[in-house]
Amino acid sequence: MQKQDHTISYILKENILDEETLQKVLEEQEASGQSLISILKKNNLVDEEQFTKIIAASNKIEFINLSPDMVDSMTAHMVTYEMANQHNMIPVKKEDNRLLVAMSAPLNLAVRDQIEIRTACKVVPLAATPDAITQAIRYHFNVQNVTRQSVASMRLKEDRYKDELDNTELEDKSSRVTDSLITKLVSSIITAAIDARASDIHIEPQEPDMRVRYRIDGILRDEINVPSSAQQEMVSHIKILAEMDISERRLPQDGHIALEHNGHDYDLRVSSLPAVGGEKIVIRILDKSINRWLLDDIVTSPDDNRKFRELVKNPYGMLLLTGPTGCGKTTTLYSVLQLLNTPERNIVTVEDPVEYCLDNITQVGVKPVTGVTFASTLRSVLRQDPDIILVGEIRDLETAEIAISAALTGHLVLSTLHTNDAAGAISRLINLGIQPFLVASVLLGTVAQRLIRTICPKCKQPYTPSSEELEQLFASCGRGKSVQLYRGQGCDSCYHTGYRGRKAIYEILCVSHETHKMIVEASSDDAIKRQTIAEGMKTLRKSGVEEVLNGVTTLEELTRVVDMRLE
Repeated sequence: MQKQDHTISYILKENILDEETLQKVLEEQEASGQSLISILKKNNLVDEEQFTKIIAASNKIEFINLSPDMVDSMTAHMVTYEMANQHNMIPVKKEDNRLLVAMSAPLNLAVRDQIEIRTACKVVPLAATPDAITQAIRYHFNVQNVTRQSVASMRLKEDRYKDELDNTELEDKSSRVTDSLITKLVSSIITAAIDARASDIHIEPQEPDMRVRYRIDGILRDEINVPSSAQQEMVSHIKILAEMDISERRLPQDGHIALEHNGHDYDLRVSSLPAVGGEKIVIRILDKSINRWLLDDIVTSPDDNRKFRELVKNPYGMLLLTGPTGCGKTTTLYSVLQLLNTPERNIVTVEDPVEYCLDNITQVGVKPVTGVTFASTLRSVLRQDPDIILVGEIRDLETAEIAISAALTGHLVLSTLHTNDAAGAISRLINLGIQPFLVASVLLGTVAQRLIRTICPKCKQPYTPSSEELEQLFASCGRGKSVQLYRGQGCDSCYHTGYRGRKAIYEILCVSHETHKMIVEASSDDAIKRQTIAEGMKTLRKSGVEEVLNGVTTLEELTRVVDMRLE
């Protein structure tokens, strides 16, 4: 009771709640039997910082406004990154045998015991907000800081042997770099990429240093430079992990690495490419443990979601997704498959390569080098009594003919093409050699897709658009000029880009009776597009402008991925 009285006094003293609201909370506490702090959190009566301060004050624990520069770097690394990240805590400084640790849950005795066992120090908990601790962890454990000592050691080693290495080959230089430094460096590059939500890691031979870049939200970003003397050792270490031939440096190779990090399983697809100056390594990061294939999460627009569901209700026919490489077509198709994945259906996919394994679906990877092509595999699949077939990509006439035949004979076929818009998929099939009447007979619809970066919620700010921006918006949507747009100012959460995460926008062309007639008559893409717009189709530009006006993305980002010229 004394503890609660202390909490109530603190809430009133800091003006966190007024007396009337506090009285209602106390009445709810008496009626429900819940703790005062639980009710405050459940009803969102306090923000994150206030909640942490109340916890601290109630238990006589010091609260600190933590910032990365308050943390001693050497002290921070007395625990592992995995431990700090898992428990949202970071050691701040060491005083004799006392270790001051910032914790978002300072009452967690089990975590305090773990820290004491690892560090052999007496833990003194400090309360700090989860966001502040996360930023401190990101700063002190990110790739630049984690690898700083490794890179510095490599450069010192270079200087130490500079005279004797002047006339030696790069391979001899790299042999001077110890295995432990290379192992630590490669590990920190990969784990930091995962933590940064990167989809790919690029390790590129350059002079005088090797360049490491991450692709985050579709954009490549420089991370660190590594001494070129470490190049061959790094490449060899990665190739060993990926079970590739380290002696073969003249031909491209592929491999993969299985990795567990922070409770998630990852499959790293490794590709090596001989280039001027050495081998370039690209690592694709695939998170196998997350459930990302729900249509409602992928297609968030209610209107677009409804159209997708209506299209795939058909028992047979063809649905095509179009767009450039990396625009998320396969992800959208996987979400459609998960919607259709029921015990009554036999679903088979033919992909190059199979990137993610889906439960209760048969997935086949093609290998053109060995003669296992889309066309040959598709023929075999048709003898497997499928109900639904996903063809990774229609690349040639043979594959198109088999896919069309499958759709005509009672199968639902999903596939992709590389065209700029939804109407372009129709002429693409005809140009491959498919008769227009066959295209019209099987096609349920075509969907053009793009991925746009979304504004970082942490630093999102409103602003008044310029006259040029207004002109672009009004030309596209015809709305009045009283609009407010948003953009990210840049913060630690988004690595000062103003963007965090991506979402898909769609142009969904449903084949109506009138569109069917136009396809049979081999009408132009423009004519078909005008007809479908008249029937209610939203273009990519219109879908994107809606996201801009809704404050999801910026006009600058939209113009980067969508042609904003007038229709």
